[in-house]
Amino acid sequence: MNDSQILSTFQDRARPVAPPRDADALVFDACHVGVILRAVLFVMTVVAVGVMFGNGGLLEWLARTSLVIGGALPATLAWLVVACSLKRPLARQRLAVQYAAGVILGALAGLYGCGLLALAGFADPAPWLASASAGALLAAMLVAALVWRVKGRTPAATTARLTELQARIRPHFLFNTLNTAIALVRDEPDRAEAILEDLAELFRHALAEQGAAATLAQEIALARHYLQIEQARFGERLRVQWQLDDSAGPARLPPLLLQPLVENAVKHGVEPSDTGAEIRISTQRRGDRALIKVSNTVPAGQGARGHGLALANVRDRIALLHDLHGTFRAGLVDGVYQVRIEVPVGAETAP
Repeated sequence: MNDSQILSTFQDRARPVAPPRDADALVFDACHVGVILRAVLFVMTVVAVGVMFGNGGLLEWLARTSLVIGGALPATLAWLVVACSLKRPLARQRLAVQYAAGVILGALAGLYGCGLLALAGFADPAPWLASASAGALLAAMLVAALVWRVKGRTPAATTARLTELQARIRPHFLFNTLNTAIALVRDEPDRAEAILEDLAELFRHALAEQGAAATLAQEIALARHYLQIEQARFGERLRVQWQLDDSAGPARLPPLLLQPLVENAVKHGVEPSDTGAEIRISTQRRGDRALIKVSNTVPAGQGARGHGLALANVRDRIALLHDLHGTFRAGLVDGVYQVRIEVPVGAETAP
């Protein structure tokens, strides 16, 4: 590997991550189960509380709440369906236009719900103006919630998080890697070159601009580069087992997600132990879902307890990308620490 290859790896370091345009913000991201459930629950709660102001007892409150929900629920679902179908066209509009569209659709949904009750003979006279106003107000609140959700994904809220993620390859890891390569240059130049190539590939991914998601196959490749570097350092103390299902490879993950989990396994399993540790990475496809496991042995009394920041970061990023469709669990059982991630394969992820 020549000098230009090594230097090219670090040339992009000073490049800022360009924020996406406002037009790319998918405010109307209402196509996910989590969003639908929260929106319906919110509207039903508001309806139930509002009906309390005009009831004379529990039974009357239940009856009136059921009646109003009979119009509010179809109206809410109609708003969500239209919002979902229009999210791409509206994403190309300014944020103010998206707000206005959401409020107007809310007013129309309110009229739709009122019309259903009027047709069923439960609203005479029909409160058209009140229904439209209530629909517009509730829609404005839902749009505001969706905007907050979008901000959780965009650089305005995640620039610092992305910076931390790109800096997660610890400085002393770089120092140790270069020391290992220097020690091998004279006696084993081929191994030293391989280590530097793995390091260059690792930093190329870490310092490059990241999209919304990467494939599981890409994350596995990056983890391999990292573990090959650490293998040269720890030798037989680092024992790695791979059990990979190629059919799970297309699953989408937040970029640079798997490497910190593997790094944690090395830090808390291999480094503190004189005998080292076993690290096992497995993937499996189960129907339309991919299961990812990263586990490492922790010798009794030797594992260093961390702050849990890396794991919390991984959990938050999975939730941002997949919402309720993604799950994350981690724990220590019988001397083995395991991280278990489950994400959809082939399903549309939240933008």
